[in-house]
Amino acid sequence: MGNTARILEHREVTYEDLCNLPEHLTGEIINGELYTQPRPTPAHARASSALGAKFVPPFDFGENGPGGWIILDEPELHLGSKPHIIVPDIAGWRRERMPSLPTTAWFETAPDWVCEVISPSTAGKDRVKKMPIYAEFGVQHLWLVDPLERTLEAYRLHDGQWLRIGAWADDEAARIEPFDAVELNLKSLWSV
Repeated sequence: MGNTARILEHREVTYEDLCNLPEHLTGEIINGELYTQPRPTPAHARASSALGAKFVPPFDFGENGPGGWIILDEPELHLGSKPHIIVPDIAGWRRERMPSLPTTAWFETAPDWVCEVISPSTAGKDRVKKMPIYAEFGVQHLWLVDPLERTLEAYRLHDGQWLRIGAWADDEAARIEPFDAVELNLKSLWSV
């Protein structure tokens, strides 16, 4: 099953359409279109979980690190007045911008950092549809992790455009902004 986009005929796509998706599908509304895909593969889930395990303790909890962040898996973002409803694999907010969690089931404040774990079925949507939205709403840092190719690309927002600040592969170790206070060994994203 690949990534599919469908426009519901004769009516606008609504939040209710997302809520009514079958359990085996996840969905997002981007530019008024409903995008659905199956739940992530094990390699995708491993890479996402390993990143969270590495960065939550030092950056969210402040354990052996600087703290100052709220980092969450798959937060639902509602961005804009006729919102794009998108779900990055991981996102982080600096606590000075979001000192507490919202009382809604979603977030209207754009994150400071997002990470998309890409796959052959989602790479086009993540790069072509979602990256411009993240830039439009002022996300400052974006990572693209590809567990099949075993790569991580990092971008910084500069004058409204994505500036690629680096790419790493396989078992390289790196300090990557905005989390450069802690070294990340990429091998941990791919291995068990």
